[in-house]
Parts: sequence; structure tokens; C-alpha cells
Amino acid sequence: MQAQPASPEELLASLEEASKDLLFPSESDHPLSPSRWDVDASSPAALLAAEGLAADTAVEVTTAGDFFAPVLEPPEEAGEAAQAEAGRYRRLVDLLERHLADLRVYRVGRVAIDVYVLGRHPSGAWLGLKTKVVET
Repeated sequence: MQAQPASPEELLASLEEASKDLLFPSESDHPLSPSRWDVDASSPAALLAAEGLAADTAVEVTTAGDFFAPVLEPPEEAGEAAQAEAGRYRRLVDLLERHLADLRVYRVGRVAIDVYVLGRHPSGAWLGLKTKVVET
């Protein structure tokens, strides 16, 4: 984390700018949206409660590195556009890692999966990104 972190609002604006026009690839590509949770989101149960979801909803926890791995290093033959997009994703992940502690990814549900990439800001707020992936 950075010594002098941006305020939550500044970080959300930076995340908005960094994720603009990026679609996370799956069977149906979806945008990444900056989000803020002013409640505890430190566990799957806490996130489900914060989102008003049933306690028995399926949740998989993973790391930002594992979640973003497929988009960070495209094959060389993928072309210049794919390489440029991968660079944007690397900058986005770097922004998250520099400003947020306890960074994690919650994959909520099955098939149409809500994805929450979030971490704790020094202010105590939980900030990050939301998207959806479809996996059949």
C-alpha cells in the first residue's frame, strides 16, 4: 500500500478511469464497475449480508492475481490490441494492490457469477470492482 493513500472517492475515480471500456471476458463479457461497501466485507458471510443475499449462496474466494491472470498475459500471437488491453489490466491490478489491503475476489453464485474484487482502504471502507462472468 502507498504511504499516502488517495481518499476513497479519489481511488474510486481512479478505478473508474482505469476500468473504462474494459470488458472482463467470459462466455458473456461484462464491464468492471468501481464499488464501495461501507460495511464489513472481510468474509463471504459479511459480503452476502451486505449484498442482501442468502447465507447459503455459493461463494468462491480467490486472489486478484488468480482472477486477473487470464487477461494479464495474452499469447504473443494475440496481437497489439490484446497486448495493450493486458497493459490496462496490469495497471488496474497495480492500482488495487497499491491502495487496498486484504485484497480478495469473491465469486458469488453459479453459471451467472457476480464477481467482487475488493480490499480495505485505510479509511476502513471496502472498495474495489464488481463484474459478472458467465460459466456454463
